[in-house]
This record gives sequence, structure tokens and C-alpha cells, in this order.
Amino acid sequence: MITGIIMASGFSKRMKRNKLLLDLDGSPVIERVIKAIKESNVDNVIIVYREKRVKEIGIRNGVKVIYNDSAELGQSQSMKLGVRYSPPETEAFMFFVGDQPFLNAVTINRLIEAFKEGKYPIVVPKYNGKRGNPVIFSSELKGELLNIEGDKGGRSIIREKPSDVKIVNFSDETIGKDIDTWEEYINWR
Repeated sequence: MITGIIMASGFSKRMKRNKLLLDLDGSPVIERVIKAIKESNVDNVIIVYREKRVKEIGIRNGVKVIYNDSAELGQSQSMKLGVRYSPPETEAFMFFVGDQPFLNAVTINRLIEAFKEGKYPIVVPKYNGKRGNPVIFSSELKGELLNIEGDKGGRSIIREKPSDVKIVNFSDETIGKDIDTWEEYINWR
């Protein structure tokens, strides 16, 4: 079982407003991410949220919602909550950011296929040469995931285990784009 964990409890500091709720082609950014995941081969979806409207969007789309009451501790807190609330039969945790509105099921499935080949416990996408999300970690790494701190996510684990990482290359960098600033949002809208 692949459990998708959407980390959606950040503060959008550079945007100065909740970027996950911004409208893009008639849907909030976070809803576009949820729909791409639900169309993919991810078996179970959890969204870790901070704001009530994000929770409501998650419920409306039939995903498990987990409140992050320590979001100020950074991205690692969302990761840990997602791991803790994943079903025990989870074979891998696939971590998504909530502000990647151009992600699609085909991309997600290619990453899952690379993981299911069984050769690497970590799968990382590269979009036109730049590392991005979503990243897959085998449940073998659960203990290490539960020990990460701060706002760096799983980067330290990836850095410590380079021979355990499978890179999957994508030529279309748009798929991997996230929206961090108002200017980026206006440009993509």
C-alpha cells in the first residue's frame, strides 16, 4: 500500500496569504493536487492541515484529514503526523506539497512504478534537472522519518543515503512547479 501524505499546513509566508486556497482554473490549488493524487495509483490519501478551509476541501474530496497543531515546527511536523496516521500495512509514504497544481496522475504513477521495481527505498523526481516533489520513502525508513526536525523535510535522509535514491527524470518542468509568490500565481493563472 502506498500512502500519499499531503503536507498542507504551512504559513505561505512569501505569498502573505494561503496559497493553497487560491483559485486556478476554477479550483483551489490544494484541490487540484488532491484530484491528481486520487486519479493515480496511490492507495490511501492523508492531508495534514492547519486551516479549516483546507480541512473542508479534504473532507469534500474523501481524504483523511489530520490537524497539525504544531505547524510552526516546520514541514517535518506534517511528515511525522502523516506517517503516524498511516495504516500499518503502508509499504511506502509518498509526500506531496499542497502547492503543486500542475502535478498529474501519470507523473505520480511513474514514481510509484520506479518504487515498485524494488531496487531503491527512496524515489525522487527531477523536473528538467531540478529535484522536486512528490518523494517516496519506503516504510523501512519510518523510524528515520519520525526523527526528522525543522523545515527541511526528508532532505537529510536523502543526503545521507545517496545509494538508496532512485532519480526519475521528467523533461516538463511545469509539472514540478510549486507556487510560492503572488507573481508566480499571477503568471500561472
